[in-house]
Amino acid sequence: LHGCKQNPDDFAAGTRMNQLAERHGFLVAYPAQTARANGSDCWNWFERTHQDRDGAEPSLLAGIVADVACAHAVDEGRVFVAGLSAGAAMAVILGREYPELFAAVAAHSGLPAGAAHDVPSAFAAMQGRHGAPAMAHAPRPVSRAVPTIVFHGDADATVTAANGAAVVGQAVSAFEQQRAPLQRITDNAAIAGSKRCTVTRFVDADGDTAVEAWVVHGGAHAWFGGSAAGSYTDPAGPDASAEIVRFFLKH
Repeated sequence: LHGCKQNPDDFAAGTRMNQLAERHGFLVAYPAQTARANGSDCWNWFERTHQDRDGAEPSLLAGIVADVACAHAVDEGRVFVAGLSAGAAMAVILGREYPELFAAVAAHSGLPAGAAHDVPSAFAAMQGRHGAPAMAHAPRPVSRAVPTIVFHGDADATVTAANGAAVVGQAVSAFEQQRAPLQRITDNAAIAGSKRCTVTRFVDADGDTAVEAWVVHGGAHAWFGGSAAGSYTDPAGPDASAEIVRFFLKH
C-alpha cells in the first residue's frame, strides 16, 4: 500500500518489490488510492469510517485479495500486507480487522490503529501528540494476533518514531493477551552500506519471532534501501523490502 502522493508504479519502482517477487516466486498487488477519495492519494486511515472491517477502504482492499486469489493460484494461508506511511497505517488496520486473511503485516513509517479520527487529529498523531503512542498499551482485543514487522527512522519529521513504537506496542500487546509474555531481544548493529540500526525481536516460547522492530538511526520519512527511481526512498538502507519478505516467508 503506497503512501501519500504516490501511485502503484512509483511505489513498485521505489520498493523494488517486483524483483523480489521474481526471485522468490510470489505475487504482488499494488492497490491505488484515487484523488476522488483523497486529494493527496492517501489511504483514509484516520477516518472512523475506514477503521474497521466493514469500512469502505478496508473491505475494498480485502476484496482485492479475493479477486487475485480467483485469478491466480494463491496459498490463502500466506497472504501478507505491507505499506508505507498512510499505507502502513492502513496495513495495520487490515491486520487487526482481517486477521483470518493476512498472515503477517509490515508497517514502514506508519501509525498505530485508532491513532486519529479526523484530519486535525491525524496531523497531531503524526507528530506523536494527543496520545497516539499510548494506543500501543491499551488496544482493544483482537481475535487473532498477527505477526508484525515495523521499520521507522528516528529522524522522521513527518511521522515521528513514537508512532512506530506504538505499532510495535499494539502488536506485542495483542500476542500477550492471547498467550505467555514474549521475550525481548535487542541487537544494535551497523549493516554494511547502511545506516546504523537497532533491531528488537519479540520471541515466543517456541523461539519464533512474533514482532520485529527496526529503528533506523538518522533515518527520515523514506523507504529504506529503496530505489531512487521511486519517491520517498532512502537508498542507503537497510534493505526494508528484503527484510520484510524474509519476515513474511517465515510466516
